[in-house]
Parts: sequence; structure tokens; C-alpha cells
Amino acid sequence: MDLVRLAERLPGRRIEWFETIDSTMTVAARLAREGCPSGTIVGAEEQTSGVGRHGHSWHSEAGAGLYVSIVLRLPGAVRTLPVVMLGLGLAVEQAIVEVTSLVPDLRWPNDVLVVDKNFDGGKCAGILAQIEGEAIVAGIGINVSQTSFPSELATMATSLRLAGAGVVSREELLGSLVLATDEFCRVLTEDGSGAILNMFTRASSYAMGRRVRVEEAGAVIEGVTCGLDPSGFLLVRRDNGRIATILAGGVRPA
Repeated sequence: MDLVRLAERLPGRRIEWFETIDSTMTVAARLAREGCPSGTIVGAEEQTSGVGRHGHSWHSEAGAGLYVSIVLRLPGAVRTLPVVMLGLGLAVEQAIVEVTSLVPDLRWPNDVLVVDKNFDGGKCAGILAQIEGEAIVAGIGINVSQTSFPSELATMATSLRLAGAGVVSREELLGSLVLATDEFCRVLTEDGSGAILNMFTRASSYAMGRRVRVEEAGAVIEGVTCGLDPSGFLLVRRDNGRIATILAGGVRPA
């Protein structure tokens, strides 16, 4: 990572960069507790214990992706994690569009998908957010230049390179990501959660009219998505007509 070039695009931004780290989330959480400014970035060339949702790990091949956490300090009224996660997804989508010719899709709540030569809708990025005192720590992983994945991920993960983006500058991608995150945080603060919910619904093929299967708390829910509730949770209309509110769980096409 060319930190000089990155600092030129993000002047005044605190950036902590590591060759190898267990997880950027861990360091960012500590900095948040110590009072670091909003927008502080923690990144690494490689994570040995990258964190995903529900305790899953995030595969972090050295030098092949963006593995960053950003400390956000938002007004208390807009610190609802589900909505913040959706805004971060929009930021990742926008950053990818700005630096590649790809057209990403957003799968509620935290997956960014692109089409590659092997399958339709491979996961190229994931988002995790957690409250740390008065701050939110946003962890974002984007697969940039990987050409292969471990066998357990090979049927679901892809990278920008595998999807046909060619050589992507990680500095350019990270700069776009940080500025897009600033933009969507401003929308959330000034226009409210409804604006983010509307933007996500328009950007995601999964938010409305998609038949999905969800495994949640040991149960399986199947039906057609019918939008988001005011808190940012997914609504699914079952075949019996009842509406299920999805609080967590993996959403997949049915």
C-alpha cells in the first residue's frame, strides 16, 4: 500500500497500517476507546484472524485485498447498526463502481456481490459493524486481486480480478471507499435512515421481489422479499401470506 499516495487523497486522515495483524477490528476498537477522531482508518496487508459476521473468519490473503476498519462517530439518533451496515454496503458498491467497470449487487445485510466467470453473484466484499463506546467500528473486507480461494470458499467467493476488473489500484479503491463512507454517513445524519433504506432498496436485487431462503436460529424461512422495515431489517412474505422480519441469518436465493 502506497501510504504517501493515500495520504495525498485523504489529507489530515489518521491512517494506521500494518504488514500483518490479527484483525483490524481489534486495533480500531482500541483506538475508538482511546478517543481517536472519526474517520480513523486501520488497515493491513494481511490478517491472521480476520473477523466476519456470526464469528466467521474472513480470508485475508497477503496483499490481495483491502482489509480495513474505520472508526465512525455519528449522532446517537442515527447509530442504528443495521442501517449503518446498509449505508456501508452502499459505500462499498459506489467505490467499486468508481474504480472498475463492474456492477455490484447488494445482498442484505452485508454482502457485496459481482458476477464472475464461474457463477452469478459471487461475494467479493463483506461488512461488519460494532458499537464501541460512543463510536461505531466498521470493518470492511474487499477481495481485489485473488485468483483462487480455499476449497471451502471456492463456490461462494470471488474477487474484482476474477470478475473481470483487471488490475485495480488498492490505493484508489480505498480512497474512493473512505470518501463514499463519509458521503453516506452525511446522508444518514442529514436526511435520516429512510434515505439510506430507500437507496439500498433501489440498489439491491435482494430487497424487493426476490425469492429467498433464510436460515435463522435453527429455522428455515422461505418466501419473497418485500422491502425493509424502519430499522433496516429484511421483510419476507411467506407462502402463507405472513410477513417474517429477518433479524439475522444468511439470505440466499431460493
